[in-house]
Amino acid sequence: MSHPHASPSTQRQVRRVVTASFVGTAVEWYDYFIYGTAAALVFSREFFPHFSSTAGTLASFATYSVGFLARPLGGVIMGHFGDRVGRKAMLVLSLTMMGLATACIGLLPTYETIGVWAPVLLVLLRLVQGLGVGGEWGGAALMAVEHAPPGKRGFYGSFPQMGVPGGLILANVVFLATSHGLGPQRFGDWGWRLPFLASFLLVIIGLVIRTKVEESPEFAQAGTGGRAPARMPVLEVLRTQWKEILLAGGTFIGNNAFGYIFMAYTLAYATAGLGFTRDAILTLVLTAAAVWLVFIPWAATLSDRYGHRRVVLAGSVTLVAWAAVYFPLIDTASTGLVLLALGGLGVILGFTYGPQAALFSELFSARVRYSGISLGYQIGAVLGGGIAPTVATALYGSAHATWPVTCYLVGMCAVSLVCVLLLPSGSDRRSSVARQMSRTAVGGRP
Repeated sequence: MSHPHASPSTQRQVRRVVTASFVGTAVEWYDYFIYGTAAALVFSREFFPHFSSTAGTLASFATYSVGFLARPLGGVIMGHFGDRVGRKAMLVLSLTMMGLATACIGLLPTYETIGVWAPVLLVLLRLVQGLGVGGEWGGAALMAVEHAPPGKRGFYGSFPQMGVPGGLILANVVFLATSHGLGPQRFGDWGWRLPFLASFLLVIIGLVIRTKVEESPEFAQAGTGGRAPARMPVLEVLRTQWKEILLAGGTFIGNNAFGYIFMAYTLAYATAGLGFTRDAILTLVLTAAAVWLVFIPWAATLSDRYGHRRVVLAGSVTLVAWAAVYFPLIDTASTGLVLLALGGLGVILGFTYGPQAALFSELFSARVRYSGISLGYQIGAVLGGGIAPTVATALYGSAHATWPVTCYLVGMCAVSLVCVLLLPSGSDRRSSVARQMSRTAVGGRP
C-alpha cells in the first residue's frame, strides 16, 4: 500500500488516509443502507400501516428516494466549500450529519404514536441523510486519489469505493444479528431501532479516524500556486466542463440503478414475491456484497495498468448483458441461481465502480474537482439509484411480472455504456503516463 520512494511519514499518512476513506465511507453507507433495508422490511408497517402491502412498500421506497433529491444539493454545498476551504472539513461535517440523522430515525415514534408526523419526520431525517452523503463521496474519493503515488490512483481511489459494499455488509450483519438475537416479534416491535442507534458509536469511531488525516496535497498545492481558490467553484465547473459533468453522471446511472435494485428492491421482492425468508435473502445479499468488495480493488488495480476508462467500459458492456438475465435468474427462486445472479452482479459492479474515483477525478482540475466529481456522481445517483427501487416496485405492481423491470435495467445500463464511450479517452493516456513515471521512479526505466 506504500510507495517505494515515499518517506516513512508520507507512508504513514497515506495509510491513514486510505483507512479514513474506507472506514468513514463504510460508516456513512452503513447509515444509508440500514434505511434501505428497513424500508424494504419494516417501514411499510411502522409508518404506513393503513396502506395495502404493495402501496406501503411503494410509500417506503418513496421516502427512500427522497434522500436522493437532497444529494445534489449536498454535493453542491460541500463541493463549494471543499474546493475553497478543503476536503477534510467537509468529510467531518458529512459524517456528523449522517450519523446524527440516522440515530434520530432510531428514536422516531411510529405512525401509531404520533400519526402523520411520523412519516413527515422520517422524510425530513432522510433529507438530512441525503445532504450528508451528497458531499461525502467527493471528499473521500479525492482524499484517497490526491494522496496516491503516481500510477496508483485507481487502487488508492478504490478504498472509498470499498466503503459502499463494506457499509452494506455491516448493515446486513447488524440486521441479521439483531433479528436472530431478538426473534421476529421483538425485532418488529422495537429491535429494528437498534441498528440505527448503533450509528452513534460508529460515527465516533469514524470521526476519530478522519480528524487525524492531513489535507489533500493537491488542494494544498493549488492554494500555494499563485491562484486564489475559485470564488464559485460550482458555477465555474458548470460553465467550463458541463459536458464532463453530464457524461460522468451518465456513466454512473446504470451502475447505481442496478446497485440499488440489488441492495434494496431485491430484498422486498424476494421476501414478498418469491417466499424467501428475510434472513435467507439477507444472507445471499451479504455474500454477493463480499464478492463486490473483493473485486473493487482488483478491478481498480487493473485500471492502473490498462486505463480507468477501458476497465469501466468492459464492465459496462457486461452490465448490460447481466441486466437482461438478472431477474430471470432471481425468478427461479432457486437459492443457487439467485446467488449466481447476485454474485455475478457483484463481480461486474467491481469493474464499473472500482476505478470510478480515479476516472472522475481525472476529468477535472484540482481547482474545481470536488464540485465537478460531486455533481457528476450525484446526477448519476439521482437518475439511477434514487428512483430505481420505486420504479421497480411500480413496474412490478402494474404488470405483476419482472420483465418490465428487466427492460428498465437494460435501458439504464445501455445509457451508461453510451456515456462511457463518449468520455474523453485522455484519462487512459494520463493513466499510462503516470504508470510509466512510477516504473521509471522504481526501476530507472519506462
